[in-house]
Amino acid sequence: LLFETILSTIPAPAIEEGGEFKMLVSNIDWSDYVGRIAIGKILSGSAVIGDAVWRLHSNKAPQRGKISKVFEYTALSTQETSEGVAGNIVGISGFEDVDIGETIAGNEEIEPIPFVEIDPPTVMMSFSVNDGPFAGLEGDRVTSREIRERLVREARTNISIKLEDTDNAVEFKVSARGAMQVAVVVEEMRREGFELLVSRPTVIKKQINGKWHEPFETVYLEIPDGDVGGCMQALANRKGLVENMSSKNDRTSLEVTIPTRGLIGFEFELLNLTSGEGIMSHLFKEYRPDSGDIRTRRTGTLVSLEKGECMTYSLNNIETRGKLFIGPGDQVYPGMVVGENPRTEDLPVNPT
Repeated sequence: LLFETILSTIPAPAIEEGGEFKMLVSNIDWSDYVGRIAIGKILSGSAVIGDAVWRLHSNKAPQRGKISKVFEYTALSTQETSEGVAGNIVGISGFEDVDIGETIAGNEEIEPIPFVEIDPPTVMMSFSVNDGPFAGLEGDRVTSREIRERLVREARTNISIKLEDTDNAVEFKVSARGAMQVAVVVEEMRREGFELLVSRPTVIKKQINGKWHEPFETVYLEIPDGDVGGCMQALANRKGLVENMSSKNDRTSLEVTIPTRGLIGFEFELLNLTSGEGIMSHLFKEYRPDSGDIRTRRTGTLVSLEKGECMTYSLNNIETRGKLFIGPGDQVYPGMVVGENPRTEDLPVNPT
């Protein structure tokens, strides 16, 4: 009954009858056998294996190619087919460097299909081989070659990731549209057995008309009415500017323009300020002149002086100085951050 209701209620895909083949690339996939796969809905015509097609982009010359494979999507799986027809979502291989937003058509004279530009990368983090005292204890994929191959494979299908090599053979720069994008990749790699070092996220600045500009984002917050004061203070400290504010059903909605630098670490602060009830989303807005220094952390650290195993009696004395990140039996090394100091300075301690 549900299936019949869907068929009778939801209209069929809008297509252009009798037109030439035309498709907007909406996503990218990768296959070790056929390479890059352009995914999109065919708006008119049909795609047949062996057909000559053109890759169109508003800022580039048309590029001719040949369809080598056509894939159709059925439920949660894909299957090869000899022809894709208008209205179907298909995958097409034959272009090595096709990208999202480009048009694939059967004629080079066809006007490219309009596409909403993807937000540019705003945050960069460095990935490198783990050369710390505990290297090789938790992962079995630790070499720079393995790390680079994994990042290259991720960049092929994840449009939010941009990979750059550096002068250092064991370090790679990864750019994304937010720290969360990179955090997801790091967690996936950790579960796959990789062991690596990751730097603190930094924003990607641009020089426009001789002046440095940084990315700004629009943040949408929904918080309890009683937590508005603390959240407003936190946003002000991070150079946020409230553009709109409304209240309904004991909840306050805020629209704030803030530098991307100010958003780094704000998610955790929001959860603490609202006891986990705050909801946040953000979108890239534009590049603006540098807004100056932003101090996002007003606490110091507890730093280990010695190498060895943490002892309970030592931790009992140290925990009066601040919040600990370690427990009895954990291994530490000199210079390791083991806790948070409520004061601004760093405090050396001996947990062994």
